Amino acid sequence: MKKLFALVLAFALLCTASSALALTVGFTQVGQESDWRTANTDDVCSAIKEAGWELIYDDAQQKQENQVKAVRNFITQGVDYIVFTAVVTTGWDEVLQEVVDEGIPLVLIDRFPETNFPDDSWYTTYFGGDFPEEGARAGRWILNYMASVGHEGDINIVRLQGTTGADAQVGRTKGFDSVVAANPSMKIIFDQTGNFTRAEGQAVMEAALKAVGAENIDVLWAENDDMALGAIEAIKAAGLVPGKDIIIVGCDAVKAAFEAIVAGDMNCTVECTPLMGDRVVEVITGLEAGQTFEKTVHPVEYVYDTNGGIAYDDAGNVTLKAADHLAERLY
Repeated sequence: MKKLFALVLAFALLCTASSALALTVGFTQVGQESDWRTANTDDVCSAIKEAGWELIYDDAQQKQENQVKAVRNFITQGVDYIVFTAVVTTGWDEVLQEVVDEGIPLVLIDRFPETNFPDDSWYTTYFGGDFPEEGARAGRWILNYMASVGHEGDINIVRLQGTTGADAQVGRTKGFDSVVAANPSMKIIFDQTGNFTRAEGQAVMEAALKAVGAENIDVLWAENDDMALGAIEAIKAAGLVPGKDIIIVGCDAVKAAFEAIVAGDMNCTVECTPLMGDRVVEVITGLEAGQTFEKTVHPVEYVYDTNGGIAYDDAGNVTLKAADHLAERLY
């Protein structure tokens, strides 16, 4: 009888393990527009595979219709979970309702879609940056840094926005605008999307230099580092010294931005971590065990610049010196 019980128990454990290994996870990514996005994709895909689950991955190539098609394909294929980050903020109600109707748990990362659902039961949890706070941090850093170097008068700013309608673009723009509204000396003199890409960042910065004149620009604020790095090339091509003639502020804190800060080409980057794979695995594992999670979780993030010590939030937290943290950057 004991041997029979042991065999039954072993079989039950084997079935449980097999069930865990049999999980299928669909992951629809917005595209590969930046170093940040590549790191995000690699981290999430690697974590899902290392957990022993089957991954069905789809690259939407920056098109909402591709993501809608991918989600519907996930439903048809009978996935157990969908990991979703929205290329734009709106227009998702119909396809996400289909996910809800099929009873597939939806794990949101990075970009949060706006919906007209009556409550928040349609998704399990969201993990990603606080985009309005990231934009506000950039604005506060600019204000405090310019004061620290004795700048007087207006601060003339060129802004490169991300992909129009993307959650990161909407949030970072809103947060930055809130700081500008409270500080009349901050003037946005040129404002255009660079679609989060290095190539468009360079092209739009070239246009800005021609439109308003280099001598009238104090600061470039780019809503991601790739656009900032592209803008640096345009500034150099115009015979100017980035980081000195024009202060350069980016967002994401990718390794290339740290290298640019250390080289003197860039002044500041606001962190937005792409490393979300461990959180995805934690959530799916927990959901399988019957756990629930907070609806919104933001990672702890910092701001990095040339020398450190510049306040960037209402709590008085100050920047860290980029050179001291370059070696630890994984992306």
